Order: sequence, then structure tokens, then C-alpha cells
Amino acid sequence: MQFPPLDGVSSSSSQDASASFHTDFERVRESMHSAISMNKTEILDAALDDFSEGYFGLPNEDRRMLLLTLAREYDLNRIQVRELMKQYLGLELPSGDKAVENAHEEEGSFSAFYRIERNLRHSLKPMYEVLFERLNTHPGGLRFLSIMRADILSFLAEENIPSLRALDSYLKEKLITWLSPANLQLHHITWDDSASLLEKIVAYEAVHPISNLLDLKRRLGVGRRCFGYLHPAIPGEPLIFIEVALMKTVAQTIQEVLWDDPPTPESEATCALFYSISSTQPGLSGINLGKFLIKRVIDVVRRDMPGISTFATLSPLPGYMQWLLSKLASVERSGSTFSENLLKPEEESALLEAAEEFATGKNGTEVIRNLLSSTSYEWTKSEKLSLVLKTPLMRLCARYLLQEKKRGKALDSVGNFHLQNGAMIGRINWMADRSEKGLRQSAGLMVNYIYKVDHIEENAQSYFSKGEIQASDEVRAYLEPQEDIQEEMKD
Repeated sequence: MQFPPLDGVSSSSSQDASASFHTDFERVRESMHSAISMNKTEILDAALDDFSEGYFGLPNEDRRMLLLTLAREYDLNRIQVRELMKQYLGLELPSGDKAVENAHEEEGSFSAFYRIERNLRHSLKPMYEVLFERLNTHPGGLRFLSIMRADILSFLAEENIPSLRALDSYLKEKLITWLSPANLQLHHITWDDSASLLEKIVAYEAVHPISNLLDLKRRLGVGRRCFGYLHPAIPGEPLIFIEVALMKTVAQTIQEVLWDDPPTPESEATCALFYSISSTQPGLSGINLGKFLIKRVIDVVRRDMPGISTFATLSPLPGYMQWLLSKLASVERSGSTFSENLLKPEEESALLEAAEEFATGKNGTEVIRNLLSSTSYEWTKSEKLSLVLKTPLMRLCARYLLQEKKRGKALDSVGNFHLQNGAMIGRINWMADRSEKGLRQSAGLMVNYIYKVDHIEENAQSYFSKGEIQASDEVRAYLEPQEDIQEEMKD
């Protein structure tokens, strides 16, 4: 038995490793080519197996090189597309002033158009579509495609490469088709499900981490529901799941949802509160399975529990504090001449008085920024200071939700998700999430989005087409009258 030198790997060992990596890459590349070009079923299945197994064995950089090869060398044939377009543009449409004697002659005059259009449709499909289609019907292929897309998204986050972006866009469109609601199974997740499935719920819970088995059992027990979408090609693993609390009224804090002991008797519940929705597959990012899941769960709950008449969420505000601190910093940089007054005069006076022991600053803007950016969250320990901060933070949150937009849609990612699904903003809740994450993201604020069953489609359509945000009078009341009018004019 020979051991490497104590001071490290020899140069010959490094060369061997490099040669091995190169050999592995070429072998996987060849299996990918075979999976695209071969047609015999027995050989094709073996090639798909070799490709997927080989891909998982590649280091990250080799995966990136392979995906770039796929995107660039197996793209569509643009020379052929251009030639067909020239042929198409060279055709002359039958003159409208010449009477066509019969339907058969009319069909004949368009035959060249039909032929080139058919060829164009075929030539506009990239060669890598063959790989995607074949993997989708291959055992384990759909999961593999999801992992592959997660890699693509990771590489695009590092560098925006147009060919890789096109590959991602095409794969995303395919996944949207294959993961349509008709192909998904709604599963009511209970404590009696397999241990492997329950482990995945614990691992993938992204909003409110599950602390232990007792916590999990409570979330699946009396007064609670958990539903997930499963796909036959990925058995035993929900693609996305939603947690529901059955309550008498719409909850205002996450504490009363997670630690409501004993829970509301189900016979007395009138509200189904969606308090967490989590995706388990990074490769399905941007594919809105949650929209279909929420609507399906509403239908199931209405059918099984006729006493439930209110459907709402208790949702985080993941971007609120980042937006607010950025605004406050911008005000300080711009100086007093052109700065925007985020605080009203009475709010600033009250804040300067209440914050003397906790933060310093030459004005209210600097003081509130120092308070909110501190990771000790000392302001939460003072009842007086919390009360003073409540007014501006609630008012600015209403502005953030209703007026701050990106490309005509709500800036807040969670807000945009629920609004495009047809919800309305019902209420902003103070000190609703006192966890470190809740305080860091939103100063503890959370939002109730309301799904009014009879208005879901109408709300979704007005938001999609015009960017209109439906909100309760309570939420709109936080805005100044002129601000609300300006917002309506913008919409």
C-alpha cells in the first residue's frame, strides 16, 4: 500500500485527477449526445441513465460547461430558420379580387404557406427539446430536470449568459406544461404518512421552521391541515405544501397560530388561515404551483367544512425592512433641501423624546434608522418606544404594500404572489412575528391577505392587466388622502 507524500498530493496525482475529470466530462457529454440523437428504445434508455448518473458525478464547474455545451451546440438552426423565413416572405398571397372558384382551389393556393409554416414550427424547436422530452418520460427524469434547472439558475445568478438564459426559459415552459394541475395530485398530509415524507416537510418548511416532532405533530393535528401537491414521477415528495389553521377569527399574530393550545374545536371554526406555503424544489422557481394549490385547498375545505366562510393568510413581509432602511439612508444622503419627509413632525418629536435611552441621531430619520438597523432590537423592550414607532411603521408599511411597485406590480414578493392569485390586502398586524427573523425582515409586522371566493378571479385579472391592488378601508386609511388619490390615479 502506497501513501501520498505528507506535504501534499504529488504533481503526477494532480495530473491524473485532472485527466480523470476530463475523461468523466467527455463521457457524460457523449452520453448526452447519444440521448439526443439515438432512437432505439433499449439504447436510448441506457444513454439517459448514463447521462443522468454521469451528470450527478460531475463537479460544479463541469456541470456548468456541460450545460453551456447543451445551450450552444444543441440550439435551433438559425440558418435554416432564416432561409425558411425568406421563402415564406417570398410567397405571394392570393389576390383578394380574384374569385376563387371552389374550396379545393383555395386550399391549393395556400399549400406552400402550410408547408413552410410546418417546417418553420419544426425548425424553431431547439435540439435540446428532444433531451427534455425524453427525460420527462424516463424514470426519475422529471426530478433530474428539476435539479438540472436548479443548477442553471445558480449559474445564471453568477453570470447572465444569454444562451443559458434561453435554455432556462425553454425548460421552464416545458416544466409548466408537465406540472399542470391536471398532472398533480392533492394530498392531505397527516401524522400517519411515511417518515420520509414527514422528514421532507420538516426539512423544506421555509417560513416558520418546525422545531421538533411535537411541533410537527401539532401542525398536523386537530384544528390544523397540511396539503401538498405530488407528481406521480416524484413519489413520496410534495413539490409544494401549504399549512392551514382552522380558527374562529383571522389571527393577528403567528404566536397564536403556532402556540394556540388547545386549538379551536373544528366545529367552531369559521376561518381557514394559510400561514405557511413552501416549495421543495429550487428548480421549480418561477412556476406558480402555489396559485393552483391555494384554490384547490379552498375548494376542498369548503366542501368538507361548510362552516368555514373566511379564507385568509398570515403572511410575512420579507422586503419591508430592506426597503425602509434604504429609503431612510437615501433621505439622509440627499440632505434637507430635496429629502422626502418619511416622518410627520409629530411622529419625529415623539420619537426623539422616547428614544433618548436607546439611540442617538441628529434628527428623527437618523434615530429611527439606527433603532431599526440594530440587531439587538432594544426598541422592542420598551413599551413606550414601541408605541411611538407603531404609527410611522404601520403607515409606511401601507405605503410599501400599496404604492411601491416593480414593473407595475407589488414590490413585496409575498404580496405580489397573493395579489396575482386574487387576494386583497385585509389588515396589517403589529408585533405579529416577534422572532429574530420577523423583526429583521419587517420589524415584526405581518399581513392578512383575504381570499374572497366570489372575487378571486376578478381581483387577479385587474391586478394582472392594470396592476390594481385591492385593499380594505382599514389599510387604505393609513395613507394620507392625497396619497390614496395619487395611487388610484397611478392604477
